[in-house]
Amino acid sequence: MIDATDLQDIQASLRGDGQAYARLVERYQNDIAGQMWRFTHDRAVLEELVHDVFVEAYMSLRSFRGSSPLLHWLRRIATRAGYRYWRNQKRQKAHQVVLQDWDEVVGQQDRSMEQQQASELLERVMSQLSPADRLVLTLLHLEELSVAQVAQQTGWSQVGVKVRAHRARKKLKVLLEKRQQADVE
Repeated sequence: MIDATDLQDIQASLRGDGQAYARLVERYQNDIAGQMWRFTHDRAVLEELVHDVFVEAYMSLRSFRGSSPLLHWLRRIATRAGYRYWRNQKRQKAHQVVLQDWDEVVGQQDRSMEQQQASELLERVMSQLSPADRLVLTLLHLEELSVAQVAQQTGWSQVGVKVRAHRARKKLKVLLEKRQQADVE
């Protein structure tokens, strides 16, 4: 159920009180930024994505029914914004990571990578997947959401989430098998 303070600020925002909406943004911007960090580690892009989430939320505020906490609704908007970002990034990307780069980065894993290097490796591997595959794996494995929660945030069916996750894992397996074959040759 929605928090009474959030409800008051939403109602005031709908009446044109900009300060009320600013309070909502201030209350939830760190939570949304934490979620958007999964979509990009570039601070400038992160700030832009968080901004986009709150602009979209403001424009859609009249459609908020209040049947769940405001943060849940904001997270759904954030998921869609991050997914759009990945789709647009994929379209604009001039080149893909070549397998030699993949092998070089994965080879670093054997030399006890630090957490930052592991994070960079994961980001590079995930960037080779389609936005939908990347989204489902991020939500299930990095955000540790249930299949039902992923379905709710994305608007996909639970069966669709399971199928996408299965196919995405298979694609990752293929990438790893190619790496192993290159090592043997």
